[in-house]
Amino acid sequence: MTGPSDDASVYGLTAVAPVRFKAACPECRAHFELPADAFLLAIGASRRTTTYSFACPACETSVRKPAGERIVELLVQGGVRTLRLHSVGGGASAAASAPGSAGAGG
Repeated sequence: MTGPSDDASVYGLTAVAPVRFKAACPECRAHFELPADAFLLAIGASRRTTTYSFACPACETSVRKPAGERIVELLVQGGVRTLRLHSVGGGASAAASAPGSAGAGG
């Protein structure tokens, strides 16, 4: 009987550890690592409206921080859920994207 690593080598696949991101809470100053599914990336029309958010595991504060191009790229590659924000007729709306489906350019 073969194990998972044997199957992976037969098919030319490499096992990859789940992606974790380092983060810090501005409220309680805690530092921690969170999995990709703990984040939400919102890509807006400008740098000011592009943010990522997560809940602090220490104090449960909802944290939202600006996301520059490099942070967007890393979060998307790591499988973070993404919302692409756009305005329609003067109002705002959001379109959900599958993990990794949004590009860093725009």
